[in-house]
Amino acid sequence: MVAIVSAGPLSGRTLRAAFIAAAMTVWPAALCAQGVPEPDDYREEPYRGPVPETLSGGTVVSSEEAHALWQTGDAAFIDVLPRAPKPENLPAGTIWRDKPRLSIPGSLWLPNVGYGRIAEITSEYFRSGLEKATGGDTARPVLFFCLDECWMSWNAARRALEYGYETVYWYPEGTDGWTFEDFPVEELQPEPEPQ
Repeated sequence: MVAIVSAGPLSGRTLRAAFIAAAMTVWPAALCAQGVPEPDDYREEPYRGPVPETLSGGTVVSSEEAHALWQTGDAAFIDVLPRAPKPENLPAGTIWRDKPRLSIPGSLWLPNVGYGRIAEITSEYFRSGLEKATGGDTARPVLFFCLDECWMSWNAARRALEYGYETVYWYPEGTDGWTFEDFPVEELQPEPEPQ
């Protein structure tokens, strides 16, 4: 309940404006309290936006929990931030430089595996990367991340569960939450794609 207090009589316009302002402070909080439900399938566009607080079959971790797992080395960390493709029609002589990816040290960067739909070759790339990160042990814990409010990591974590990985962590705050806590980062190179 929001009370509107006035030192004197309010006009209809002033009262309406005060009511709208009060409603705007309460309504977003009510929406946030409801949360975002998990979709029945992989999330497609838009990939940036509010994400669920849960991952069925997996464990959602905070920045502090992710950091603790990183310190112990108990989980393989998988970065799934997409990589911007090189534009096809660059003028001759143009030098293309990929944007550096500063990420959680020791992570394996598997770009583009978190889309809602992936081609078979991308699925093979993802499976191969997971095998490399876990030494082929589907019981070894894996932790997926991207950026804050990015569905790519949720999709990738869900996909890993479907691939049979037993202990899947999802870190929804990703490198945004990690750097906010001033945890260390290093520049990563993406895992090479099969030729």
